[in-house]
Amino acid sequence: MQFVIIIMLLSIVASLGHALSSMAAGPDRSRRMVRALTTRISLSVGLFVLLLVGYHFGWIEPHGSG
Repeated sequence: MQFVIIIMLLSIVASLGHALSSMAAGPDRSRRMVRALTTRISLSVGLFVLLLVGYHFGWIEPHGSG
């Protein structure tokens, strides 16, 4: 489960970097930027749902502070 979470986090960062490079390239690449940001939002929502489902089924457990 940790591997899947790390891969999703790296994918989110990569998508954000792709959107940044598309934005820096100029207005002719705005469609690519929008697609990259949409992908990032979808991955973020998917990660959030995965964390909720993983907690519900006991695949991941929160750490206590003491």
